[in-house]
Amino acid sequence: MLKDYRIANESREASLLGRKEVLSGKAKFGIFGDGKEVAQIAMAKAFKHGDFRSGYYRDQTFMFAIEALTLQEWFAGLYAHADITAEPSSAGRQMGGHYSTHSVNPDGSWKELTSKYNSSSDISPTGGQMPRLLGLALASKLFRTNPLLQAPEFEKFSKKGNEIAFGTIGDASTSEGLFWEAINAGGVMQIPMLISVWDDGYGISVPKKYQTTKGDIYEALKGMQQDKKAPGYEMFKVKAWDYSALCDTYKKAAAICRDEHVPVLIHVEEVTQPQGHSTSGSHERYKSPERLQWEKDFDGLKKMREWILKFAIAKEEELNDIEEKAKEAVKEARNKAWTAYLEPIKQDTAEAITLILAAVEGTPHLDAVNKFIAEIKAAKDPLRKDVVIAMKKTLRLTRNDSSPAREALQKFNNAFAEKNAERYNSFLYTNEVLAVNEVRPQYDNDESINGHEILRDNFDAILDKYPQVVIFGEDSGKLGGVNQGLENMQKKYGEERVFDTGIREATIIGQAIGLALRGLRPIAEIQYLDYLLYALQILSDDLATLAYRTKGTQRAPVIIRTRGHRLEGIWHSGSPMGMIINSLRGIYVCVPRNMTQAAGFYNTLLSSNEPGLVIEPLNSYRLKERKPSNFGEFKLPLGVPEVIREGKDVTIVTYGPLCRMAMETAQQLEAENISVEIIDVQTLLPFDINHTIVESLKKTNRVLFLDEDVKGGASAYMMEKVLEEQGGYQYLDSAPRTLTGKDHRPAYGSDGDFFSKPSVEDIFDAVYGIMNEVDPSSYPDIY
Repeated sequence: MLKDYRIANESREASLLGRKEVLSGKAKFGIFGDGKEVAQIAMAKAFKHGDFRSGYYRDQTFMFAIEALTLQEWFAGLYAHADITAEPSSAGRQMGGHYSTHSVNPDGSWKELTSKYNSSSDISPTGGQMPRLLGLALASKLFRTNPLLQAPEFEKFSKKGNEIAFGTIGDASTSEGLFWEAINAGGVMQIPMLISVWDDGYGISVPKKYQTTKGDIYEALKGMQQDKKAPGYEMFKVKAWDYSALCDTYKKAAAICRDEHVPVLIHVEEVTQPQGHSTSGSHERYKSPERLQWEKDFDGLKKMREWILKFAIAKEEELNDIEEKAKEAVKEARNKAWTAYLEPIKQDTAEAITLILAAVEGTPHLDAVNKFIAEIKAAKDPLRKDVVIAMKKTLRLTRNDSSPAREALQKFNNAFAEKNAERYNSFLYTNEVLAVNEVRPQYDNDESINGHEILRDNFDAILDKYPQVVIFGEDSGKLGGVNQGLENMQKKYGEERVFDTGIREATIIGQAIGLALRGLRPIAEIQYLDYLLYALQILSDDLATLAYRTKGTQRAPVIIRTRGHRLEGIWHSGSPMGMIINSLRGIYVCVPRNMTQAAGFYNTLLSSNEPGLVIEPLNSYRLKERKPSNFGEFKLPLGVPEVIREGKDVTIVTYGPLCRMAMETAQQLEAENISVEIIDVQTLLPFDINHTIVESLKKTNRVLFLDEDVKGGASAYMMEKVLEEQGGYQYLDSAPRTLTGKDHRPAYGSDGDFFSKPSVEDIFDAVYGIMNEVDPSSYPDIY
């Protein structure tokens, strides 16, 4: 109990001193866990090795209590120390308050998750931690019910499903749709997730009467309380300042959750916020004097102190000593963290200044350089950007000089740029998937089958080969998918491997993230491409950033399966590729033109540990394709385009179902003596890593970028990649062209499709127009 009191006081002192560090300018922003200390200590007592947290940016006390974070590491996060050893949560990439433990070793292998406390990496968007919580909890259910997952090779991930997923959320954030979607799904699935709602009565300044029905999340959720008639939630309500009741409540709740796999919600009410919401404002502006006084009277530390004295657990002198030592420990941790943060920057600054001065010695630039050097020396806390600016200014001033000293400065500047790229720009991808070797489809005969049968047989091989693979989504189970790509897979492999979900795209993706964090290999289906909008926030803010924001110490190799492109009508025929590739950097995006390609991409992604999105062409499920004999084995390389038709006059760069239209158009153009080379890019992320397309431009000197997206979408992206990044502009004899869909959503019906998206006639006219400009006598105006 006295250890708990010490941890609570250290956490409080960290919050108080952290705010001062922000207001002094040493840190940029602070959002702290003061007021929640006692409740989080009680929660930590129920947390066991193998358990996972999916939490909230005020959970510092919990992290201290499970010894997953030290005070010095906490301050390193506040200062954004760009070193994964000093700041293990994110290497300074996230602001303080975002916590994470390491699941992956430096060599890429999994750690023994069952022998450690685990925290999935936090994100700031309120409620965004809830979808992932579902998957973390569902994993325990799958490990418990699927005998294949109880083999020795999976013991590092689970001990027969005996783990709980702990979720934490602020009361006001329960207004978010993600909370309600996750709560509903958890109750349906009956999975071991234990949710703590920290209720301080406000969402920044907005009181909870404007946030929640009845002003009380416990009351609002009462209909989900389990009873003899139907399963549901077990729910508790407890005061944030009542140490004894909190410990008792969490002990009971965790036992139910762990043993019975029943989801549990604990409404922790009467939480205080001694410093208000964050360093960006003052709660005195919106709280009444009476409320502020109540918060002082019912502060958790004050009430815990009174409780300890009431039951004579310690004397007042002992508590005074704990409190004083807590202040000292926090100050010492602050000082060590600040010194550790500043020291390498000071060393770089000193070395750079020496090299700068040497480079301008004896030149007319010395006075100008001395001025900005003086500014750097005068700065109380130097920054790396100041070093870079100083070096670049010096190199600009001396660009006409040549000396060993200037060369030394150049060398240091370039090396410093590489170091900073590693500090701030690395691990968006691990690029593991790019090392997967290509395996071509093999064919024993000329038998052709429907595209959906190609997918079905490949998924069959995948499920047989990988016991950790689970496939789920709307209509994925019993029906086998709306396009039958999973036909009979549930019947063959069981409901633990292939299963249906509710209509809830955001939590389908979150579910997949949590499962992947626990060592499983989920393939999550989003029924149609435009439904991806429902899940975009989770994909963008959580999955796409995970490797980056943990600097490679966590991974979630989720595969998202969807279908899209040409159909008819506003809602199922969109190709929002520009939105996808710009929102989902950190996820590979595969755009196959047929189902054999799609199957190859699934096999490739399963051979690595990175997330990927595969967009199957919607109109190809009933088209015939030659049947491979090596299902589950053939793999397509990512970032490698395929020249599907050779030509000499114009290069068409495209992907997906437009490849087929381009091929049809090329035959018509051949009759007009126009030879077209067609390149299928195959993946948009990554894009043409070997610069195949520019080699085509060297031959044809003309290019058309063909895409179903809106103007300026994926077509502009492809153009920038080829013309700017690959230097393709220098090989052009004609202006580059794009042909895209219209800016509006596609209209319904066959005519609607024709007048909304590129047609064979549009492609013909675009290519012919290029040749008309080149040689109007041979290719006169038509219309």
